[in-house]
Amino acid sequence: MTVDIRVIRAGQMYRYYLRETVVGDGRRPARTPLRAAQEQAGVPVGRWMGRGLAVLGLAPGEEVTEAQLRNLFGERGRHPYADRIEAERLAAGDFPKEAFKAGALGRRVTVTGVDFVFRPQPTIYLLWAFGDDETRRVIEAAHERTIERVLEWIEDEVAVIRYGKDGIYRVRPPGGLVAARFRHYEARSGRPLLHDHLLLSVKGQRLDGKWGSIHTTALHENTVAASALYNELVAAEVCEALGLATEPRTVTPGRRPVMEIAGVPHELIRWTSRRSDQIAACLAELEYEYVTAVDDDGEPRFLPVVSERARAKMNQIAALKTRPPKQKTQPLAQLRAWWKVSAILTSKVAADVINSLLEHARAAAAAIRARVAAVVDVALAAIDVTTTVFVMNDGGRFHRRHLLAEARRHLALVLRGRRRDPGLDDQVVAAAISTHCLDITEPKTVRGLEAGYRLYTARWSLSDLPARRRPPTPAPDPDRQPPADPGEPAEPRPPSQDTGEWEIPRIPLQYERAVLAGAVVREKLRTATATATAVRGRAYDVVAHQQAAMPEQLLAPEPAGPEHDDQEQEPGRHEAMDLKALRALRESRTDVEALDLTAERLRHLQDAFTEAADRAHTTMNRYTRRDDAEPPHPVRPDDQQAHRPQQPGPHRGRETGH
Repeated sequence: MTVDIRVIRAGQMYRYYLRETVVGDGRRPARTPLRAAQEQAGVPVGRWMGRGLAVLGLAPGEEVTEAQLRNLFGERGRHPYADRIEAERLAAGDFPKEAFKAGALGRRVTVTGVDFVFRPQPTIYLLWAFGDDETRRVIEAAHERTIERVLEWIEDEVAVIRYGKDGIYRVRPPGGLVAARFRHYEARSGRPLLHDHLLLSVKGQRLDGKWGSIHTTALHENTVAASALYNELVAAEVCEALGLATEPRTVTPGRRPVMEIAGVPHELIRWTSRRSDQIAACLAELEYEYVTAVDDDGEPRFLPVVSERARAKMNQIAALKTRPPKQKTQPLAQLRAWWKVSAILTSKVAADVINSLLEHARAAAAAIRARVAAVVDVALAAIDVTTTVFVMNDGGRFHRRHLLAEARRHLALVLRGRRRDPGLDDQVVAAAISTHCLDITEPKTVRGLEAGYRLYTARWSLSDLPARRRPPTPAPDPDRQPPADPGEPAEPRPPSQDTGEWEIPRIPLQYERAVLAGAVVREKLRTATATATAVRGRAYDVVAHQQAAMPEQLLAPEPAGPEHDDQEQEPGRHEAMDLKALRALRESRTDVEALDLTAERLRHLQDAFTEAADRAHTTMNRYTRRDDAEPPHPVRPDDQQAHRPQQPGPHRGRETGH
């Protein structure tokens, strides 16, 4: 994800932030004032953000001082000017205990805030690193505006203050929240990575004027939706300001494509992915240990296959194990000069492409925008969003936040870097819930009655989809190679191969099944007499604009055969067009066009889907079937992980474990 979250606790963790994070992840010299340490590190000073600043006597954009940080985050949630307030009360004759209490914001807490880390897509910060000063300023401004909009969404839709017995009452903080933002320029590997740390205080004021604490669980649950919103908005801001467009690129086969700026060569992303390569190598070792681990009795400790959830956990472990020590920070001008030289020498991308990266991206954007219209149909979007969330969530159960995150991904895919009307994501979610979702909530508490915690499933049944089965209990011999097929016995490990040189058995990824399910459901609803009028018509005239990417064969005229040499080429979509710039960037394009769902392919999707289901049934029949009488699975606090966005892989330009 491009937005990470981490809890801040008073004590040692706060001292870590004050020692390293606020000075660009460098090592702050002892007894050095904060402002001087930031100047030495070459990073800007921290700035205050949020609508709750006025109540505390602060202003947006005001510099963050060390005393303010210490009071708000290090002293268990005190007023940023607690020292001054306490001194004034003591001078007025108050007792020390009363003066100390006057500087507090409600009850003292251990968890004083959360750290949101916002980082744009790799192609955006590559343009920021290699572009001129004007391009850099435009991207940084778009990055800051997007963070402000995400914070506003958190204030309006996510943040709640709990009070009363067992936190039974929940209210939005009407005055907003308070956050301190710190800018960083590089990753631990020294490669470019524009990102901001947003230290969000948990303190919020209720309508009665009393101070309470923000429920951090709600922030964790909505991190995926916040990440999807940031990805969509920052790409739109950058593309509109610089005349660019986005395209989907497949990072890991079978996983969701990621939206990147078109025209930026993928080799440059690989150049920034040194940490990703290290994580991938360590992950292969962990996966082998996972599938072959046994206890003292020789029984398997874990499943004989690697699930998506287990792989995500192991990816986090691999990121920590391969985490290098932080380097000394350098001024941005020096970093940008070094980055450009390093990329020219080691990225295998021509120097003229790196020096004119923005022009290459604009040429690709012109070709894309000439062929892909920014058409959003709420009816089709509701179908795609519902089917994807239904398939990719365990048991087909989901909450509104899952639909909201998927709706934002869908809009980013369709609009290709164009801005959208505010509230369009909420319209898609409302249409999905009202038309295609069934409320299956069985509330036992007041929390279960809240709209954000209501439980849904799809109204229709995808009986053709291969269901998830419980893996078999026998485990492979720890001294034998794990099988390529989970249902097959383990094969002897070749003595000449090391860990990572054979395929680790993994449960198939769900995104491809979700894409097929969406196509099947659209076709069923289109042909159904009862619902045809609701989704037929203009919605199906714009299917071509909701593609993953424009295939090369649709952009360039096809060569004429000998039997058609005397025929005139049909005008329209295959008209001759100057695509030299786009063809020159063929190396940076991906094969995500395989997800192209045109009208012709829709006629063959049912057969392909049935064949895939039969193959899956054949493999999964080796697994034990779940008991029909098994009680429903409880909703996990972290059920959002079931459709978490792309995890960093060997080709991902994301510095995991920052």
